[in-house]
Amino acid sequence: MLKRLPPFFKNFYFLATAFFLVWMVFLDQNDFISRFRLTGKLRSLEREKVYYEDKIKQVKQDHDDLFGDKESLEKFAREKYLMKKPSEEIFVLVQD
Repeated sequence: MLKRLPPFFKNFYFLATAFFLVWMVFLDQNDFISRFRLTGKLRSLEREKVYYEDKIKQVKQDHDDLFGDKESLEKFAREKYLMKKPSEEIFVLVQD
C-alpha cells in the first residue's frame, strides 16, 4: 500500500506539515475554529461596549439635568415618589 503512494506523500516535511495542520485545525485547545468563534464573540462584546458607553453618557446627562436645578428635582420627586408640600393635597388617578 505504501508503494502505491506518490513520493511527496512519503516526504518527512509533507507529513510534518500535514500533522501540524490537522493538529491546529482540529485538536489544539486554541484551534482555528475556536479562534473564529472567539473573534465573533469579541466583535459582539465590542458592540455591546459601545452601546453601554452611549447609555452611560445618556444617564449622566439625565442626572445632570435632573440635579442641575431645584425645579427639575422637585418635579421628579413629585411625579415619581408622589412627594408634596405640607400645604398641598395629592389626588392619584388610576385608569381602569
